[in-house]
Amino acid sequence: MTDPEKKNAEIRFNRKRCKACAICVTFCPKQVFELDEKAKPQAVRPEDCILCNMCVLRCPDFALEVEEVE
Repeated sequence: MTDPEKKNAEIRFNRKRCKACAICVTFCPKQVFELDEKAKPQAVRPEDCILCNMCVLRCPDFALEVEEVE
């Protein structure tokens, strides 16, 4: 059963801009991100994203976007 209030998020990284500071990993309240083998963040649990945009607001490199999708 799906929650009608649950929103789906599309998370996009600009890997060239990202300097692997891990601020998005640190500030995400739902632990959506983890670091990959190159120490760059990746969205491993996008279904848990609550669209708070803390990652977007804190990213010093403007390297990611979060958008609600239907």
